[in-house]
Amino acid sequence: MDSPAAEPPVAAPLPSLDRRRLLQGGLLAAGLVAAPLSAQVGGGFTHGVASGEPQARSVLLWTRFVGSAPTRLRFEMAETIAFARVLAGGEVEASPDHDWCAKAVAGGLEPGRWYYYRFVAPDGTASSIGRTRTLPEGRTDRFRMAVFSCSNLGFGYFNGYAHANAADAFDLAVHLGDYFYEYDHDTYPAERQRVDGRLPEPLTETVHLADYRLRYASYRRDPDLQRLHQLYPMVSIFDDHETANDAWKGGAENHQPETEGPWPARVAAALRARSEWLPVSDAPWHSYDIGDLATLLRIETRITARDRPLDLGAITRGLPPERIESALKAFRAGAWRDPSRTLMGERQEHWLARALADSVRSGRKWQVLAQQVVMGSLRLPTAIDLKLDPAVAKQVSGRMAALSAASDAGIPFNMDAWDGYPAARDRLLGAAREADANLVVLSGDSHNAWACELDGAGVEFAGHSVTSPGAEAYFRDIAPRDLATALVAKNPQLAWADVAQRGYMAVELTPARASCEWRFTNGVRSRSAALAGTHRMGADLGARRFTT
Repeated sequence: MDSPAAEPPVAAPLPSLDRRRLLQGGLLAAGLVAAPLSAQVGGGFTHGVASGEPQARSVLLWTRFVGSAPTRLRFEMAETIAFARVLAGGEVEASPDHDWCAKAVAGGLEPGRWYYYRFVAPDGTASSIGRTRTLPEGRTDRFRMAVFSCSNLGFGYFNGYAHANAADAFDLAVHLGDYFYEYDHDTYPAERQRVDGRLPEPLTETVHLADYRLRYASYRRDPDLQRLHQLYPMVSIFDDHETANDAWKGGAENHQPETEGPWPARVAAALRARSEWLPVSDAPWHSYDIGDLATLLRIETRITARDRPLDLGAITRGLPPERIESALKAFRAGAWRDPSRTLMGERQEHWLARALADSVRSGRKWQVLAQQVVMGSLRLPTAIDLKLDPAVAKQVSGRMAALSAASDAGIPFNMDAWDGYPAARDRLLGAAREADANLVVLSGDSHNAWACELDGAGVEFAGHSVTSPGAEAYFRDIAPRDLATALVAKNPQLAWADVAQRGYMAVELTPARASCEWRFTNGVRSRSAALAGTHRMGADLGARRFTT
């Protein structure tokens, strides 16, 4: 059954940042020292608290405590914010080996309950108080998730986090990836695009362990992100920017082995820092049962088994116009449809098929797939589709020539999404249909908002970014509303789109309906929890299509 939200704890104060000490010895520029972060603050609890990986009777707790030596911390859980009676607890060590980050699993809890937690140092100093919630068991009438992706600190304020915090209306936060971005200080965003005061550390690209640790530390100092972790448990998935742009199992677009070292070493550094700094397990995929209502399935589509993305531009580059059409047709029938290409790998595909079937057999109504990239098929409209002014159409056609030709050949534009792996997508949707699942796919990565129907298998709620710019930044000659309308007209699976606003998704599950409210923040260049608008859609149980 539902339980009312518990009183939110007071926001944690942020310790002051001593930039002079931070830069001492050139540690940030070098990116070679394993644990320089104690130079950031004066010691003690530096980044608040966080929780994640909730189950019905346990939850993972996190904090960071900088000491002069490895320090044993006590963690405590209670039902009241005054901690009148400690219900669970234990000890965990904060040490420089893990960048002073400490994680502990609190067990023996009751399902579907709000709890408060804190960490206490040997001298009696306490962390800020966090609030968390276990997953329900048995009858569950409603479950609410705040769903985020693509949070680039340099492009603006995390106002989507701020609104979700102020709403105080969720059971769980879900982050679908690009929790931070790996670029150096003037690449994405460039200096002219950056909002004043939003400069992440280090100034260099994150390549080594020290870099990734410091980037997490920098982002986790944001008050709205820190507050989000303080108020809700989180299930977090990594996408490409937690390692490097357009990552796959053998490398990344933004990784140069000749200057940045072996790809496996970079991945290992990125995953270690993530494991230290976030309340996450190290399991690449996992499932979470939400009472009798749903199963949330967290999958990994980025670095475990993903084949290298196909390059659309390479298909037609240098070809005379009369050969482009035949080259694209050959690509469409050959490499693009290659059944061996995968995002998940055989082992994970089999696990997911079993998990979907097990969830349905258990009587759970919804099978919710939390993952990184857009699953619906999207072709780009041509200049003719957009009905542009002739002068503008000429400019746009020149820039979009290759993508327009691909669209005319029936090929979608984003080879880095499921569209680049159609056979793998067919296998996943086929497994959902075979299990008779009511599939709800949650997707991030694209920076834009999409509502897609998935060939009779279910629906997709694809989320816009917290701050990263969307299509409006790349198609400046086209009004966003016109582009969205043309996209919907071009793509039979696409029921609705917004290509110009930032924010997050509020997803609600009930026994009869799965719905999503896309919430659009009032810009990101100044800090505000205000919304500019919303859009709501949903699917009734058994419909496997939008029923709004």
